[in-house]
Amino acid sequence: MDKYRQFVEFEQHLLHDDKPSLYCRSLAANGLLHDTYPFTLLGDLQKVEQSPKFHPEGSVWEHTLLVVDLAAEGRHLSENPQVFMWAALLHDLGKARTTKVRGDRITAYDHDIQGSELAQDFLREFTADEEFINQVAQLVRWHMQILYVNKKLPFADIDKMLTSVPLGEIALLSLCDRLGRGNMNEHVRQAELANIQSFVEQCQPN
Repeated sequence: MDKYRQFVEFEQHLLHDDKPSLYCRSLAANGLLHDTYPFTLLGDLQKVEQSPKFHPEGSVWEHTLLVVDLAAEGRHLSENPQVFMWAALLHDLGKARTTKVRGDRITAYDHDIQGSELAQDFLREFTADEEFINQVAQLVRWHMQILYVNKKLPFADIDKMLTSVPLGEIALLSLCDRLGRGNMNEHVRQAELANIQSFVEQCQPN
């Protein structure tokens, strides 16, 4: 199958499957994620460690699959499910470039910025629709703002974010990202829902 047909097939699963992760796992099993660029950008995530404290599910790949399935549950709430689902799949591509292991500490600073560039590289292999590519890349670029805004970190930039992405879309992606972790109990889930609400309230104009 040529790359474009593979892209179209991938998109159909993202847009219509209850659990797109099953299709993603099948691609990993048949070697596509290791043999064919740019799918190798996804395959690279299988080797990227995460902090067990924040990501008990394991690798960035396992986290991505959880996020994609949650995104599938909520894609009917998105104003552009095509953009939203590709952003969910590609949101952590930057961790392959930025993850550093220092003793028992694992960081991935600027993975949102690096990931935005990689998402563009990925999608340009299949389409010349720059508006679509940019919309996906911008969701990837800003998906960490919930953390930066809620924790009052200097990386927060609400004004620039709101000129780049719809607040509802970045909030929906951020919710999937925050809930897409292992051992998610109801207490933690409610806390993350409260975090999203706080983020939205802080980003809305007074």
